[in-house]
Amino acid sequence: MSKILNVQHLGKSYLSGGKSLTVLDDISFEVASGTSYAIVGPSGSGKTTLLGLCAGLDTPDTGTVALCGSHLTELDEDGRASLRNKKVGFIFQNFQLLPTLSALENVSVPLELRGTKGAANTARTLLEKVGLGDRTHHYPSQLSGGEQQRVALARAFANRPEILFADEPTGNLDEETGERVVELLFNLNKEAGTTLIIVTHDLNLARRCDGLMRLKGGRIFNSETASHP
Repeated sequence: MSKILNVQHLGKSYLSGGKSLTVLDDISFEVASGTSYAIVGPSGSGKTTLLGLCAGLDTPDTGTVALCGSHLTELDEDGRASLRNKKVGFIFQNFQLLPTLSALENVSVPLELRGTKGAANTARTLLEKVGLGDRTHHYPSQLSGGEQQRVALARAFANRPEILFADEPTGNLDEETGERVVELLFNLNKEAGTTLIIVTHDLNLARRCDGLMRLKGGRIFNSETASHP
C-alpha cells in the first residue's frame, strides 16, 4: 500500500518572549493511502502545529514532508496552495463557514472556483447525504453547531480530496452531536476512499482510526495500531 503522507525528522520552533520555544522535535511517521490515522495529545503538545506542517500550511525548521507524492519543502507557497486545492480537504473545530453564504453556496462555491460542472447539484447531493437536504438555503447563523459541522463535512468532501485533515472536528459539539458527526465523517470517508488524518484529544475517536500517535511535549510519546471496538 502506497504512503500518501511521509514525515521524517520534523522540527518546528517559535520565538516566544525572546526565547526559542520548541513545539515539535524529531517527528517521523508514515500514513498509508486510504487509511485513517489519529494524532492525540493534551493541549500544547504540538498536534495542530503538526497538522499544519503535514498539510503545507506552514513550513518546518528541520525535516521533510512528502504529501500525495510531492515533497512540500521543495514547493513554494503557490505550489503548496495548488496541491492543497487539488488533493486536500479540511475540517476545523470552528467550522469556518462563510457567514454570508447559504449552506448550499458554502459547499458549491469551492467547486465553482475550480470550474467543476454541476457544482450546485453535487453540493445538494452531499448535503442530502449529511442529512441537510432541507436546510440548503439556510445561512450558518440559522444552523446549530452540529449542522454547521455537517455543512463543513459536505464541503470537505466536495472536491473529492485524496487526503482529509480534521482538526478537533467534534471540539465545539456536545457528545451526542459529536458522535453523529463522527459517524458521518467515517461513512463519507469510507465511501470516498479518502485518507483521513484526525487531530483530537478524544481517545475514543482516535481508537476508531487504523493507527494513532500520541504527542507529548512536542515529541512522539508512542504510536500504535488502533483496535476497533
